[in-house]
Amino acid sequence: MRQMLNTLYVTTGDAYLSLDGETIVLTQDGDVLKRYPLLNFESIIKFGHMGVSPALLGHCAKHNIPICFLSRHGRFLARVVGEYRGNVVLRKQQYRISDDETRSLGIARNFIAGKIYNSRRVLDRTVRDHALRVNVPLIKQKMGFLKEGLKNSYKAQSHECLRGIEGRASADYFGVFDEMILQQKDDFMFATRSRRPPRNRVNALLSFLYTLLTHDCASALETVGLDPYVGFLHRDRPGRMSLALDLMEEMRPFIVDRLVLSIINRKQITVSDFDTEVAGSVLLNDEGRKKVLFAWQEAKQDSIKHPFLGESISRGLIPHAQAQLLARFIRGDIDDYPPFFWK
Repeated sequence: MRQMLNTLYVTTGDAYLSLDGETIVLTQDGDVLKRYPLLNFESIIKFGHMGVSPALLGHCAKHNIPICFLSRHGRFLARVVGEYRGNVVLRKQQYRISDDETRSLGIARNFIAGKIYNSRRVLDRTVRDHALRVNVPLIKQKMGFLKEGLKNSYKAQSHECLRGIEGRASADYFGVFDEMILQQKDDFMFATRSRRPPRNRVNALLSFLYTLLTHDCASALETVGLDPYVGFLHRDRPGRMSLALDLMEEMRPFIVDRLVLSIINRKQITVSDFDTEVAGSVLLNDEGRKKVLFAWQEAKQDSIKHPFLGESISRGLIPHAQAQLLARFIRGDIDDYPPFFWK
């Protein structure tokens, strides 16, 4: 199993990154703030408008260290990677499957089945742990709908039908998401999922962390030689990492949603960590981003036994494990792609 290194998150918006030998140098207004050994990092995520030196860009490209650029509030802008070294035979097979409606639908079904299953497990864990504090009959009703949606996902005869099933399942799941917020209820109310822009603090957290998970999935896919831009569920669109979005579907509930609920319920983040813009969008501020990134990095270190591989791995390696399994299926080494089912 692949070793997990760290990701360098640069949240100081007006900081500039450059290279000094094998060291990343972080400067602001000409003053050196930090120095980091480059060999400790597998990727860099840069927030804000200031850039990265050509020398550092070239070095990272040569050594396969992707750099992801996000706006100050976490909106994806661009991702820079080096020369693509994936297996050309594997990628050609990926493209063939993507163009084949029947074969791509088979993989897409598994992505959505994993998402619905794990969403149901999040609700089930809430009922088990907090039965006296939540609306158990309502949550169990939604769990029943999700169980039916899981069955239907395997029967979907088209991508459009599958997307409809996924949409209904998401509506059922997020329809009781507010029930799982047990602390700071007045400050973290949730009614519905809003994306661009997020209209409340919970959506701001979800969108921010989904962006980070997409980056991790793209890196994992590139590592095993797959093209993160050619998907099986999300169709091709210029600039969209469709396969990374596909792969993250099954991981959203376990990796992101549970973390969002945890940092709210443990009061690791508060109302002061958000800004509301004139247009009504709610976004994490600098201090809030630092808190969320710290919790994100901590959570990635937690160990879990992978349900298919039977190995104990860190949570941060789940995208890499699933990317490996997807590559093995595309090569024909296994009979089907096994989605990540949280046990």
